[in-house]
Amino acid sequence: MTTTYAPAPARQTRAASPHQAARGRASRRRKLVWIAEHAVAVGLACAFIGPIVFIFLTSVMTDGQSLTTNLWPHHWQWSNYRTVFATAPVGTWLVNTVLYAVAATAATLLSSVPIAYALARLRFKGRNTAFLCVITMMMLPPQVLVIPMYLMWARLHLTGTIWPLVLPSLFGDAFSVFLLRQFLLTVPEDYLNAARIDGCGELRVLTRVVLPMMRPALVAVGLFSFFNAWNDYYGPLIYTGETPAHWTLALGLATFKTSHAVQWNLTMAATLIAMAPVIIVFFFAQKAFIEGVTLTGVKG
Repeated sequence: MTTTYAPAPARQTRAASPHQAARGRASRRRKLVWIAEHAVAVGLACAFIGPIVFIFLTSVMTDGQSLTTNLWPHHWQWSNYRTVFATAPVGTWLVNTVLYAVAATAATLLSSVPIAYALARLRFKGRNTAFLCVITMMMLPPQVLVIPMYLMWARLHLTGTIWPLVLPSLFGDAFSVFLLRQFLLTVPEDYLNAARIDGCGELRVLTRVVLPMMRPALVAVGLFSFFNAWNDYYGPLIYTGETPAHWTLALGLATFKTSHAVQWNLTMAATLIAMAPVIIVFFFAQKAFIEGVTLTGVKG
C-alpha cells in the first residue's frame, strides 16, 4: 500500500496592519529623538573615555608596539604592571599619596566646617568682612606664599616630609569654606532655633543638628580636597623634591617618565595605577558628590 503525502501549503505572509505600521514608525521616531537628545552627551562621554581607553591599551602593549601607530595590542603583556612596581618604588609613592590625600581631606573638613557655620549662621560684627577675606583668598595664587611658607617650614625642620602639605589644611581652605557656607544657607533656621530652645549650645547644634544634614556637602568638599591632594605636583615638588622616600605619585610619575622616556607601555601602566584609585572613589561617591555640588549653589 502506497502512502502519498500532500505538500505543505506555502506560508502566506500577512501584510502588517495599519496599527502595527504606526507603532513601528513611533518606535523609530523615539529612537531618533533619543539619539538627537543624547548625541552631545554621548560625544562628550567618548571624548572623556577615549584617552583612558588609549592609556589602558598602551599599558598592555610590548615596548616595540607602543612606539607604532597600532592601537590594539597584538600581545596582551600584563606583566607590564609587575615591571612597574619592580622598576620604581611605586608602592611607596602610593602610600605617601594616600597618607597625604586622606590627612589633608580630614584636616580640611575639620577646620572648614566651623568656619563655614560661623559665617553662615552666627551674627557677629565683621562677618561680611570675614567672608570677603575668604573670597579674596580664593583669588590669591598659591605661588605668592611659597617663599615665606617654605622659610617657615624650614625653620621648623619639616621640609623633606609631607607635613608642610598637610598642616596648612588645619587652618581652613577658602574654597571649602565657601561651598559649605553656601550649603548652610539652605538649612532652615527653624531646626537650629528648635535645638537652641531645647538648651543646645552652638557647638552641640553644629554637631547634632547641622552635621547630619551636611552629608552631601561634606562629600562634595571631601572629594574636591581628596582629588586636589592626590593630583598635587607643585607642593610635593617644593617640599619633598630632595627626599625620594617621601615622593607622591604625581612627583614620582614625572621622574619615572624621564627615566623611561622610550618605554611608553610602562609609563602608561604607571599612569593607570595612579588614576585607578581616583576613578574608583568617584564611582562610588558620584551620587552624593553631584547632590552636594548642586545644593551648594541653591542660595547665595
